[in-house]
Amino acid sequence: MVLGYHVIFGAYGFWLPNDPRGSWSDYVGAFDLLRFGPATKTTETRSVAQAQHDRWLREAAKQELKYPAVQFSGVQAQAVGEGFANYVRASGLVVWACAILPDHIHLVVGRFRLKIEQIVIQLKGEATRELLERNLHPFGQIRLPNGRPPKCFARGQWVPFLETPADMHRAIPYVDDNPVKEGKKPQKWSFVTPYHPTP
Repeated sequence: MVLGYHVIFGAYGFWLPNDPRGSWSDYVGAFDLLRFGPATKTTETRSVAQAQHDRWLREAAKQELKYPAVQFSGVQAQAVGEGFANYVRASGLVVWACAILPDHIHLVVGRFRLKIEQIVIQLKGEATRELLERNLHPFGQIRLPNGRPPKCFARGQWVPFLETPADMHRAIPYVDDNPVKEGKKPQKWSFVTPYHPTP
C-alpha cells in the first residue's frame, strides 16, 4: 500500500525531455531541442542525477531554450514556500519534507484524495500565484498573448512511491539533506510536519 510520495519537479529548464541521463518525458515538443536527440524516457525509480552522461550535450541543449533556465533566488524560494503553505492550509495535504532549491524542488507528501499529478499541478499554481503577487516571478516582465508570463516550472514530475515506513525514513532525510549538499543552510518550512508511522 502506498503511504506517500517523494515528489521531484523542476523549474523551467532544469531537466530537459532529452536529458542524456534519462527523463520522465515521452516526447520533445520544441524543434530546437529535438536536434539534441529524442526523449529519453526512463523507468528508473531511483535518482539518475549522478549518472555519467554527456554534460556538454546537456548544457548545449539548454542554450536552445526559448527563455533562460530559471534559478530561484532565496527570496523567490520563500515565495514558492509560502505558495505551498497556502495550498497545505487550504487542502489538508500532509507534507513530511520539503527542499526548495534554485532549479528544482523535493517534497515528501502523504497519500491524498487527489492523484499526485493533480497535487503537483496545484502546488505549482499556488507557488506561481505567490510569485506574481510579490512581483517576483522569474518571467514577470514577459507577457504571452493570454496576458500571463511563461511558466516558471517545468511540465511534469518524477514521483517514486513510498510504501513502507523504511521508505519514508530513507526519503525524508534525503530531501532534508539536499540544501546542505548544495552548500546551503537546512530549510525549515511551517507547513512541514514530523513523520510518525501509524499502525
